[in-house]
Amino acid sequence: MVILLLASITKRVQVPFSVWLPLAIAAPTPVSALVHSSTLVTAGVYLVIRFFNIFIDKEGGRVILLNIAVITIFISGMVANFEYDFKKIIALSTLRQLGFIIIILGLGFKLIAMYHLLIHAIFKSLLFISAGVIIHSIKNIQDIRLLGNLNEIIPFTIIRFIISSIALIGTPFMSGFYRKDLIMELVYLKSGVNIYIEILVIISLFLTVFYSVRLLYYLIYSKRIKFYRYYYFRERKLINFSIIILLVFRIIIGALIN
Repeated sequence: MVILLLASITKRVQVPFSVWLPLAIAAPTPVSALVHSSTLVTAGVYLVIRFFNIFIDKEGGRVILLNIAVITIFISGMVANFEYDFKKIIALSTLRQLGFIIIILGLGFKLIAMYHLLIHAIFKSLLFISAGVIIHSIKNIQDIRLLGNLNEIIPFTIIRFIISSIALIGTPFMSGFYRKDLIMELVYLKSGVNIYIEILVIISLFLTVFYSVRLLYYLIYSKRIKFYRYYYFRERKLINFSIIILLVFRIIIGALIN
């Protein structure tokens, strides 16, 4: 990647943009879990929260921030429903959650934005680690169209992935329910919010349900290929233990912090 960058800068080699996109997104799964949950990806949002009184505590700044965030969550939700790469779907889900945090900041509630950021770190790390177990168990295949019947092969990982997905959707009494319900209450009660912004936020919440159900369908109900005919699968106890710990936090942390 460094060689391509230097060659592109010196104009000795014409590198198309389509080459850079997979290089920018591809990363090992533990790195993706760390980056998307609590470090580089969320660092910008954390800085916006920290410097809220300087940059955002003006009416014009909040309006601009709110409009950008609504457009971001809508477009990323639409793209996630047409994406077939396993990790890119979860990465687009991260983009949507950061958009929701910016919506809360645009409404002027920085403490609730921090609450959402903490819950997001828990469930995004769980989603990426579960996805990493699935991907590495099937010889690093990330195309969901080639998957299916994984509940027969790695059942405990799939069960935890299902629980994490339904929490992401916002099923009642899961951590995702408390944060999404709070966001919708703020959007409804805040005076001066445009009706089009409310409609786009509601549509974006439905898009989360659509791409989560679509992903689970390809992992479980798609009967095209049975991998266990060709390869021996085994779930590792250490990874299972770490996922169980994250899953417990995933279920109860929203209620505790709330």
